[in-house]
Amino acid sequence: MKQKSLDQKLRRIAEGADTRNDFIIADAKDADMAFGIAAPGPKPTGTCSNGNQQAEGGWKTLADYQAQIREVIEQGLIDIMLLSASNLERLAIEEKRFEDSAITPAARANDTTDIWAVRGGKYASSPSRPFRSATIDHIKYGKLENSHDKPFTGADLGLYSMTFTNDLDWDYRALEAFHDFRLEAEKKDFRYFLEVFNPNVDTGMDPAKVSGFVNDCIVRSLAGVTRAGRPIFLKIPYNGPGPLEELVAYDTSLVVGILGGSAGTTLDAFQLIRDAQKYGAKVALFGRKINLSEHPLAFIEMLRGITDGDIEPVEAVKAYHGALQSAGIQPARSQEDDLVLSQTKQSYS
Repeated sequence: MKQKSLDQKLRRIAEGADTRNDFIIADAKDADMAFGIAAPGPKPTGTCSNGNQQAEGGWKTLADYQAQIREVIEQGLIDIMLLSASNLERLAIEEKRFEDSAITPAARANDTTDIWAVRGGKYASSPSRPFRSATIDHIKYGKLENSHDKPFTGADLGLYSMTFTNDLDWDYRALEAFHDFRLEAEKKDFRYFLEVFNPNVDTGMDPAKVSGFVNDCIVRSLAGVTRAGRPIFLKIPYNGPGPLEELVAYDTSLVVGILGGSAGTTLDAFQLIRDAQKYGAKVALFGRKINLSEHPLAFIEMLRGITDGDIEPVEAVKAYHGALQSAGIQPARSQEDDLVLSQTKQSYS
């Protein structure tokens, strides 16, 4: 199996020998565990696969979603491809797409209720509850397995998610579930990275204190966890330079990454990854920002160019529009509108 860029970069980061080129980029294609049918995004024509019009627009299919994943793997510019367990089974176990790739496959290991963003649903507006559809066995091997020392055919890496809500009962249950997962992961030789969202409900606190609340919850939750049970990195919302720098400075052994949130403009994405890297993040996981872009491969190319220091965000937006023009793709926004920063959501809901 080809050596994975993620492992090389994490090793250099741990040694303090990393450079800008060691920034880790992940494509999060696990949205089917959140949005269901809408996960692959809208069809450009707004029609269903059978040609019929829908009042709320047509959606791409699972086959479309998997085709885009294959293209990103073939491009080879990202470090992690995050998938649902079912898509991991298809692409890693059955098609063996990652055997000759430097990209590390990973699967969403739990799906807390705050990511249940189905059409017409209201689950995401209630305090987050712990839940797991996937099992470590099925992520690693596609089936229940007694021996976890044997080589895995799926992935040995997963995303575990928590959302603290400042509610004692629900946060207590979330931490109990996290405790059980960590012990199982250690026994089954399974790595994970930890996603912590901002509260998805009104916590009753001053909004200015939310970032401090989240930072404290992360540090407090991991303080009782030894190295064997710790995440290989964090995935958190970008709450601004101060909160990010605070967390990065507190424990230099903790690798901090940021999540992309909702799509927004192209400049939103490019400026976000630039700012996150500037203030100490070593990882970015972009799902909707990549998936809902007009040209995902060109979008990823620009992200990598920014983190490598080859291009600045504004110039990257212009270059991206040039790539769209060359490919004959109609942009969703004019270049002028795409060069405007907007407010994007840092959660699934």
